[in-house]
Amino acid sequence: MELNKIKPATGSKHARRRVGRGIGSGLGKTAGRGHKGQKSRAGGYHKVGFEGGQMPLQRRLPKRGFKSASLKYNGEVTLADLQGLEATEIDLLSLKAAGLVRGLVKHVKVIKSGELSRKLTLRGLGATAGAKAAIEAAGGTLEAIPAIVRKAGKKAAAAASA
Repeated sequence: MELNKIKPATGSKHARRRVGRGIGSGLGKTAGRGHKGQKSRAGGYHKVGFEGGQMPLQRRLPKRGFKSASLKYNGEVTLADLQGLEATEIDLLSLKAAGLVRGLVKHVKVIKSGELSRKLTLRGLGATAGAKAAIEAAGGTLEAIPAIVRKAGKKAAAAASA
C-alpha cells in the first residue's frame, strides 16, 4: 500500500451538486431556485420567522410568565437532606461537596420538608420561618452572613475580619 494510492471507500463520497451549469445538467437556468421572487435572487432573504409581512407567529401568541436569569445561582435544601449529612457544621461548601446543590449555586435556602432530630450549625445559609423553627427546636443554630459581606463581597469580608 502506498499513500498516493489510498482512496475513500466506494460510495462514501458524493459529488457536490453543481447548479447553474447549463440546461443539460438538470439544474441549469434557474438553478433550482424557481421563478422570480425574493428567494430566487442573490442576497435576497429575510429574517427568521418572517411571514411575508403577516404578523409572525411569535408575535401573534400571548406572552406569559418570566424565568429569572439568577435562578441558576439559587438552591434549596430540605431538612431531610440535612438530617442525612454527617457533619454538624454546614455551609455552602459542605453542601456542594455532599452533592446537595450544584456548583453554580451561590445562595442556599433551607426549606421545611422532612424532620430534623439532631443539632446542627448552619453558616451563611438562609432558611424559611418553619425550617428555622425546626432547626432551633432540635437545638441547632443559624449563623447569618454579615451584611458587609453580602453587599461588598470578598474584599470587605477580608477587611472586616482583619
